[in-house]
Parts: sequence; C-alpha cells; structure tokens
Amino acid sequence: MTPKTRAGILLMVLTCAVFAAQDGLSRHLADRYGVFMVVTVRFWFLAAFVILLTRARTGSLRAVRSARPGLQILRGLLLAGEVSVMVWAFTLLGLAESHAVFAVSPLLVAALSGPLLGERVGWRRWAAIGAGFAGVLLILSPSDGVVDPWAAVPLLSAAMWALYGLFTRLAARHDPAATSLFWTGVVGAIAMTPLGLWTWSPMTAPDWGLMAALCVTAAVAHWLLIKAYELAEASVLQPFAFLQLVFASAIGVTVFGETVAANVALGAAVVVLAGVFTLWRERRARLATGSPP
Repeated sequence: MTPKTRAGILLMVLTCAVFAAQDGLSRHLADRYGVFMVVTVRFWFLAAFVILLTRARTGSLRAVRSARPGLQILRGLLLAGEVSVMVWAFTLLGLAESHAVFAVSPLLVAALSGPLLGERVGWRRWAAIGAGFAGVLLILSPSDGVVDPWAAVPLLSAAMWALYGLFTRLAARHDPAATSLFWTGVVGAIAMTPLGLWTWSPMTAPDWGLMAALCVTAAVAHWLLIKAYELAEASVLQPFAFLQLVFASAIGVTVFGETVAANVALGAAVVVLAGVFTLWRERRARLATGSPP
C-alpha cells in the first residue's frame, strides 16, 4: 500500500467521523425546528461552498456547464430528497437504527447497476445482496414481533442514495466531478428553499451556533471526501465508508441515550459484511476488465 493510499484511507475515516457529527447535529436541530428548515440551511451553505470552490479553482462559473443538465438536475433533486428523508429518519428512529438500515445502500447500488448502467453482476454479488437484505430483515425483527413501520423511512433514503450514486456514475461519463458537485449544491438549494421558508421558525442564538457548526461540518466533510478520492481509488475507500455507521451509533448512544438492540447490531454486521464483499467483488471485476475504478 502506497503512502498516498494510506493517507486517503485516513482521510476517509476522518470523513466518516465528520459526517457522523453532522448527523448528530441534524437530528438535534430537526427535532426542534423541523426537517425542511434544517436541510434548507445546509444546502444554502453547500451551494455557497461549491460556488466559491468552483471560482477558486477555475476563476469562472462557465466551467460548470454540463453536457447532461437534465441528469444533473435529477441528481440534485434526488440528493435533496434523500437528505430530507434521512434526517426525518433520525428524528423517528435515532442515529443507530437509521444507519443500520441505511447501510444496505451499496447493495442496492449493486442490484440496480445492471438494469440502469448495463453492468454485469455475477452470482457471488447477488448472493451477497441477498445476505445483506437478510440482515435488514434481522434488523427489522424486534423481540416483540412487531416491525416498526417507520423503519421504511431509512430504507427509502438508502434507495434514493443508491439511485443518486448510479446517476452520479452516469453523469461522470459526460461531466467532471467538479461540475457534478456544483450542480448538486445549487440544485439542492433551489429545490429546498420554498420548503424551508414555508416551515421557517425563529431560532435561538445557541442553536444558530449549532446550525453554523452543522454547515461547517458539511463543507469540511465534502472537502475531506474530495481529498480522499484524490489520493486513493474509490474502490479502495468505499469499504471504509461503513465506519459512519459505527461513529453515528456511538453518538446516538452517548449523546442521545439510544440503545442498540442485539438484532440491530447483528443485522447491521451482516449488512456491512455483505456490502464489503460486494465492493470487493466489484473491484475485482473492474480490474479484470481493465475498467477504471
């Protein structure tokens, strides 16, 4: 392993920790002010961040012209919706259980990559996908035998994130990453603004401080993620993204007093192992065909 790859992995671990802190702040603020208001302010800040980043890198916003603007708009709308649904899940189920269910998203990406992108998915990855969904069923099977219907909310978020990831792959065939990042922030801000203003309520000064921290962590996390991908291949870094589940669960338990039931912990372990195997098989398949990671 090269020093650059090791540095990329360390940055990915740090990215997961920062994203988990962002999730904790989102849960606290959404509990008090509503999901749409919190997500809107996040996207306002993200839009400002990507505009400034683009101008700093290129000196002009003309560089973000897209060859597929319709696809980029769809990506931005999907991400804004996914973030809103996931923050809503935090307020309903907490961080630990929400992330345990959301961990199935790489498996959904693998399952959908065939019909949407024309990629071949072998029987081993299909077996891992099946095992991962068995893990989700384990998470959703509490001891009293009653499945919480709200568990469908983080599952919906995982499906939306999977579609966003697949459309991002498709966009990468036509536009550079910087263009996609710009459209993500700006389209998300435009889409969320009416909903945020509609649900707006006065915020206390201390909570404005937490909101500022939320926006900063969002920008820092995206910057760290970009730097990590500059240093190491995506296929090497992706398995470490599951650490966000660990960090978010730790925040949920220590800060919000959540408890992690045995079925949730075991199911999450099954989902993560299936996801790591799926990513490993995908990397091997790409190396065998000489495709870029």
